Amino acid sequence: MSELILHHHDPSPFAEKIRLAFGIKQLAWRSVRLSMVMPRPELMPLTGGYRKVPVLQAGADIYCDTRLIARELERRHPAPPLFPAGSEGLALALAWWSDRTFFEPGAALAMALNRAAIPQEVIDDRKDFFNFMDFDHLEAETPHMLAQFRASLALVERMLADGRSFLLGETASFADIDAWFPVWMARRNFGIADTLFAPFPRLLAWEVRMSAIGHGIRYELDAREALAIARASDALPGAGVDAVDPQKFRYRDRVTVTPDDYGRIPVEGELVTLSIDEVAIRRATAEAGEVVVHFPRLGYRVTRVA
Repeated sequence: MSELILHHHDPSPFAEKIRLAFGIKQLAWRSVRLSMVMPRPELMPLTGGYRKVPVLQAGADIYCDTRLIARELERRHPAPPLFPAGSEGLALALAWWSDRTFFEPGAALAMALNRAAIPQEVIDDRKDFFNFMDFDHLEAETPHMLAQFRASLALVERMLADGRSFLLGETASFADIDAWFPVWMARRNFGIADTLFAPFPRLLAWEVRMSAIGHGIRYELDAREALAIARASDALPGAGVDAVDPQKFRYRDRVTVTPDDYGRIPVEGELVTLSIDEVAIRRATAEAGEVVVHFPRLGYRVTRVA
């Protein structure tokens, strides 16, 4: 089985989701550190332009989006589970709340509360990336964003209202990761975090338990070595195309795959998998060789190339 390589940068809240998943499963993994801003020439040959972080590499298979990465980790390493007791549907549905309703005001607050200390190149990069932020009025929007973020903190507090240790019971799961990563981001970026979290004692106790999980066993890897691993590997065979898919695609159609929220950069390739859950395309570059790039179907637009 191919070793797990995470392309990420340490301040990334979404990368923290997968680092914590490694911790829950106590997995060994290789870390390729990326720049916080584009361009990322060491990553683009693997992804074809997809610019969100993190990306998981297993040989010549490249997995984009934390929801799909979590499902792939569960497939490869089922114990201990990220989705105990049949909770995959619930946890992935909660991801839409955490990725958007919880994360987006938190990200806006992180920019607004720290704007003077953020390098201009990061501001310029995020202006191009985060279409949900009004960078010209961030400071004016701060009270509204605080109200929105507090409302999600209160939801986590209520999820723990019966005294359970974690959101689904006595063991941590991907549902906890959903709730954790905006809290983790706030701790590192909000100078007001102590005051903001003070009304939520159950959340504070849960935060301590989550912090203790760790990130598994991490080893650093040079980006050039990751490209060499891709070149030397064969991707998993495609799973074919759903015969009743509403868009009537065919195996080996030339398509683009594009996120439908932000970072809307299309990735082009040859369609090898299309199911209700996943879309995967085959691509080839001199730097990485032939790779297969995997995306969730939910939240991504698939378009036939004319």
